[in-house]
Amino acid sequence: MNTQLLNPDKDEKAYEKAAEYILQGQVVGMPTETVYGLAANALNGEAVKKIFIAKGRPQDNPLIVHIADIKQMDKLVSYIPENAKKLANAFWPGPLTIILPKSECIPIEVSAGLDTVGIRFPSHKVAQKLIETAGVPLAAPSANLSGRPSTTTAQHVIEDLNGKIPAVLEGGACTVGVESTVISLAGNKPRLLRPGGISLEQLRDIIGEVEVDRAIKEKIGDDVRVSAPGMKYRHYAPKAPVTVVCGDADKTANYIKQNAKSNAGVLCFKEYIDIFNGYKCFEMGSKNDVSSQAKRIFDALRAFDETDVNEIWSQCPSDEGLGLAVANRLKKAAGFHVINLG
Repeated sequence: MNTQLLNPDKDEKAYEKAAEYILQGQVVGMPTETVYGLAANALNGEAVKKIFIAKGRPQDNPLIVHIADIKQMDKLVSYIPENAKKLANAFWPGPLTIILPKSECIPIEVSAGLDTVGIRFPSHKVAQKLIETAGVPLAAPSANLSGRPSTTTAQHVIEDLNGKIPAVLEGGACTVGVESTVISLAGNKPRLLRPGGISLEQLRDIIGEVEVDRAIKEKIGDDVRVSAPGMKYRHYAPKAPVTVVCGDADKTANYIKQNAKSNAGVLCFKEYIDIFNGYKCFEMGSKNDVSSQAKRIFDALRAFDETDVNEIWSQCPSDEGLGLAVANRLKKAAGFHVINLG
């Protein structure tokens, strides 16, 4: 079985076909503004199991539930605090996932046995249309093999999952490029669990102080139980091992130049690509353009797999704004093998 590419611009029944697969208990790829997702009926535990099988995803890694109307949240969670309403009003539809106490309708396969669930209202029109057509909320992690860089095009999904899922909906390249921000409102204090398209600063502007989970900046043990995707396991990784060098851009570029072997790959800011002649080098955008970095980061990490490099060195943006999300993805790809030049 080859995975079908369903293009709504060319096939007026594309949404109906994808929704039929969903309602039959199957899994399909769908675009969102962040990355492509691997979607199943969030209320059908047996269907959700197929997500884990297709991805090779650990069973203790919870999933995010996607909705197409803010009113759908009412039956998915047991309680909606005031801060959740404020964040939803400010950032939905958009790249923000809010973790709340779950209702009884959420299967254990979605929550990974936790008493919470992450809810997101994506802004991508294709994702919204699929959810509306299927008539059910969709559980959807990133549509890639577990541990690999996330997928930002339909072709990426087919590269990873061809034959493992019946179809993927074409929706063009993702406009954000990194997964959604995940904030937990299920505890005593708001806590950022994963940085993404909505920055920590933006969250604090709306609800005040937000704690930052240590899993964002350091590796946590395999025995730790996590409440959001991407917190524990090595993620976003190309085949070759990655070393991330943090600090002033000039210093990190020079450090990589001095230490990278001749068969290394280099991921750098646009301003420094000329100094890495002779290396397999990809640029992630200007050092001052974090939006471009977010859009390019997974494409670049995937591109190294088409080369023969046996190690990858990468510059790293600062932790400010969207840079925190890009830096987090790079460090996760490196298994937190990080050199900090200050």
